[in-house]
Amino acid sequence: MNHIESILHFSRRLDEMKTVLRRTRVIATGQFEDDAQHSWHISAMAVLLADYANEPVNLEKTIKMLLFHDVVELEAGDTFCYDVNANKDKQEREAIAARNIYGRLPNALGEELLSLWEEFERGDTPEARFAAALDRAQPIFNNYYGGGGSWKEHGIKHSQVLARIAPVKDGCAPLYDHVRSLVEEGVQKGWLIDA
Repeated sequence: MNHIESILHFSRRLDEMKTVLRRTRVIATGQFEDDAQHSWHISAMAVLLADYANEPVNLEKTIKMLLFHDVVELEAGDTFCYDVNANKDKQEREAIAARNIYGRLPNALGEELLSLWEEFERGDTPEARFAAALDRAQPIFNNYYGGGGSWKEHGIKHSQVLARIAPVKDGCAPLYDHVRSLVEEGVQKGWLIDA
């Protein structure tokens, strides 16, 4: 397979992201959100919120990171962030999937996407911290504006959500302040367990 064929094969495979369902629901329909919708949404948020990042970011790099960070879920599956048992081997499953999936692309492109995925996972650059902030904040909007969503469905505790959104503060403090207020309102509305 030549380079363009491998890129086009990868591009066709990206369509499968529309079938990887998450636990959060689309606000307007109540249907489960898929990875493609999530990746698009947070990429659009990056454009809109880049000026509010804690540190200057390379927006193109951040968008690439956001568009491709969940591609590993084509093989590793989506792991519900509050499922303690499923998260035990998540890093290992996703690392194997990342090497496999990105390894099918031409060398330089595959290496770039794998490197961006690893950077996102490490969270050690301004772009990775900003990307993580958006990735963690967006489900809060879906749950809050969807009437409690997966918080209510799974009996999620206030403390669990606070731990989950902590990286938002590291990447975009103004966004953290807003998301934190939604979480607190979620407790008041009875959508989150206050324990």
